[in-house]
Amino acid sequence: MRILGLQSGTSHDGIDVAVVEFRFDGGDDSRGVAPDESAAPGVALRGTLRGTVLHTAETPYAPELRARLVAALPPAATTLAEVCELDTLIGQAFAEAAAQAADAVGGVDAVCSHGQTVFHWIDGEGRARGTLQLGQPAWIAERTGAPVVSDVRIRDIAAGGQGAPLVSLLDDLLLRDALNSALPGGTAAALNLGGIANATVVGSGPVLGYDIGPANALIDAVVQDRGLDPRGYDAGGRIAAAGRVDEGLLAALLDDPYYALPAPKSTGKEHFHLGYVQEHLAALGRVIADADLVRTLTELTVRTVARDIAARGVAFLAVSGGGAHNPVVMDGLRAALHDVEVVSADALGAPADAKEAILFALIGWCTLHGVPAVLPGATGARAPRILGTITPGSGPLRLPEPVAGIASLTLD
Repeated sequence: MRILGLQSGTSHDGIDVAVVEFRFDGGDDSRGVAPDESAAPGVALRGTLRGTVLHTAETPYAPELRARLVAALPPAATTLAEVCELDTLIGQAFAEAAAQAADAVGGVDAVCSHGQTVFHWIDGEGRARGTLQLGQPAWIAERTGAPVVSDVRIRDIAAGGQGAPLVSLLDDLLLRDALNSALPGGTAAALNLGGIANATVVGSGPVLGYDIGPANALIDAVVQDRGLDPRGYDAGGRIAAAGRVDEGLLAALLDDPYYALPAPKSTGKEHFHLGYVQEHLAALGRVIADADLVRTLTELTVRTVARDIAARGVAFLAVSGGGAHNPVVMDGLRAALHDVEVVSADALGAPADAKEAILFALIGWCTLHGVPAVLPGATGARAPRILGTITPGSGPLRLPEPVAGIASLTLD
């Protein structure tokens, strides 16, 4: 089955696309394998899922759409009219990206769209109470003719989870293969450095996943606000490399109570945004040069990530996301984690820049086959749950035979 995964992360810069051809146990995954007493009647056994990544792409948002999206994000005020319009415009942008990818590979069987998160509701006790992703899936189904799995986070929240990080599903499958082959009995982790830094830790015990804190969110906010780079981020870590860490500001930032919360936990730009930086600068009571501010925010990412990874006893760390291209971040992590092997997520078979789009292709496959895509140790849910809502394509919705679960995953 050929699934197209779509996602836009907390950097709000565009749409990542991945088309993956999945084969279950080497056979026709629309039929699965013959069941036995360990599976429910008509349900295929747990088995090996093999995925071939056929196509990946990154489609930037149109500048006008991105500007409207950023302007509507917390803590800014917005209107229901703007939310409605953005839901349509983002859905149409996702639909166009999906159609281009489907055409590039000669068609797909289904699409799984994460959409664009605009609000993640965490209450005062650290519990997730709701989440909102825009990008109306009906536009994708209409444009591609394929059924669309969407709205994948809320079921986990309804089951008591944080709704994040969902990437732990993919990380666990890929990291266990690395552990078995190179680090038996050890602990490995996958780190994604998007707007928010999240980690999946895999070892001898239950899988652990959580949001560590900001990765690029605060850096990007300052770069965009002060016009330091027309691309809207610190390309190549150039700005940070020219600055020095302000230890007073860094100490205040590190004192945020979020970092002391136990995992699993999640956060977002509702907490870590430009106003957050401005409040800390006002409390500091002095001016900090642009380069020094960006360097300090970059160091915040390095120290919070390194502290958590070291505390988990990790020996192998696979990194993905936009922050993986920032040499100031990566050099800082390697210096702080000198006993840890730090590699790109490409080493696990998942292209680092497309990993989360591949994840949503995998979630789509799981949903269509009746496979839960939640790891309770990563999200805090009471139990695994099948995720998402399905929008039919141009014809009748025909689901494949269910599968009991995925024992292992290989990507090529």
